[in-house]
Amino acid sequence: MHTPPQPDKKALREQLLAQRMGLRNRLELSERLQSVMRMWLLRRTDTVIGAYWPIKGEFDPLPALHRWKEDGELLERQQLRRIGLPVVNKEHKTLAFHAWYPGCPTEEDAYGIPKPKDTEVIVPTLLFVPCVGYGPGGYRLGYGGGFYDRTLATLQPHPYTVGLGFAQGFIPDLLPEPHDVPLDAILNENGVVWPLD
Repeated sequence: MHTPPQPDKKALREQLLAQRMGLRNRLELSERLQSVMRMWLLRRTDTVIGAYWPIKGEFDPLPALHRWKEDGELLERQQLRRIGLPVVNKEHKTLAFHAWYPGCPTEEDAYGIPKPKDTEVIVPTLLFVPCVGYGPGGYRLGYGGGFYDRTLATLQPHPYTVGLGFAQGFIPDLLPEPHDVPLDAILNENGVVWPLD
């Protein structure tokens, strides 16, 4: 049986990044996705969430997470909620999550991305992951470095993984490769993209 050829992921990645950088209504889309994310978080009981510092036109999850942290601490009798941002381990090419808060001292990592400076390592039970693109079944197209795949293979306990991206990044014919692991959920500015129940 003939299998269709896989699309050139490098070219697809470049095309999606260019489209995302060119979004004229990014502010409106971001505000809508902030609302979707805040509503989605109401169902969760997590107290430690990992996220990312936005680059290359990515959606910024940090305002919604800061509000989640404040709301939990105000409404739930000082329940401590923590946010972690990734710090790259260059030797193993994996990510560790260090505590972050607004005003937290940061420094640039080897890729020029801000990371928390001198804060403790925390282990998220829920992990928000940026998507360059995403397709049916919860599969994600990232930047191609494999950092999240390697990290998720080692994190214990395994966190619930949620992709964040704009509707512009949906790829209806994205085919997973044998090593690809689907995300548990994907959110965009229109709501929950995956799972479809």
